Amino acid sequence: MGAGRVFAYGAAAGLIGDLLLGDPRRGHPVAAFGRAAGAVEQVLWRDHRGWGALHTAVCAGGAVAVGCLAARAVRTSPVASVALTGAATWAVVGGTSLAREARTIGRALEAGDVEAARARLPHLCGRDPQALDADGMARAVVESVAENTSDAVVGALVWGAVGGVPGLLGFRAVNTLDAMVGHKSARYRRYGWASARLDDLAGWPGARLTAVLATLAGPDPRGAVRAWRADAAKHPSPNAGPVEASFAGALGVRLGGTLSYGGRVEHRPVLNTQGRAVGTRDVERAVRLSKRVTWLALGVCAGARLLTSARLSRSVRSLGSAPSLKGAQSLKRGK
Repeated sequence: MGAGRVFAYGAAAGLIGDLLLGDPRRGHPVAAFGRAAGAVEQVLWRDHRGWGALHTAVCAGGAVAVGCLAARAVRTSPVASVALTGAATWAVVGGTSLAREARTIGRALEAGDVEAARARLPHLCGRDPQALDADGMARAVVESVAENTSDAVVGALVWGAVGGVPGLLGFRAVNTLDAMVGHKSARYRRYGWASARLDDLAGWPGARLTAVLATLAGPDPRGAVRAWRADAAKHPSPNAGPVEASFAGALGVRLGGTLSYGGRVEHRPVLNTQGRAVGTRDVERAVRLSKRVTWLALGVCAGARLLTSARLSRSVRSLGSAPSLKGAQSLKRGK
């Protein structure tokens, strides 16, 4: 079984596992990685970019190394390789948990239970819930669903298609490090710089694919393209901008504006200025769009890996069947 089929079957199995099981309540591999990264930080932390870069290299490089060793250990068994890819995909994607948390908040808002929604919002994003009314929380949920569709699902599939199990684990490690140390607090402004920049780089292809698929799968493709072209570059994040703008245009809503994180207020530009204000029912619409994007991304990434694997196999076979230079010269002399 070729590498393309191993990834296609394994990634599909992993997404189905996530759909059926969601994240484990205890012993999640990503949480274990977070604890290990925290321990490394306690040893290495200095208010210096170089020490932060070393932290990023140790943690992300360690995750990639584990993936390489695991893939190497099962490379002779197609079944074990598919199982390992499925387990890695299930461990790193978080689409089901994302949808579950978003829907929990959405149901509370639709029932008029604003306090219950405020209590649950920190499970999904870092906004200050006390500073938000019902529509503000709905907007925060839609933005989080859009951004995490890229970060928690599509980006992982892209790097899995590129690098197999090491790519899956490496992407999730980089994304987790950014969440841990990549923000602009006094402690991490310099130490977390490398993690933040590496996350921007790793997230670039997945964010663009997410935006394209949201445009194709959404109810208003023209609106998605218009908002993406007009507003994506205004967002402070190079990757969240295209994703949130395309979701906003596809759903016909306005995203962005004033945000509050840990008492710090940010005034972000409005995405899709022609849209309407987000309502509580848009939470479910965003979740459905996220799910459509997820399965389309699986098809695109698996198809790309199968295609490149088939081309590589043909190239190897053609090289193996070509006559050697010495043999070709002998044939020429004999003729």
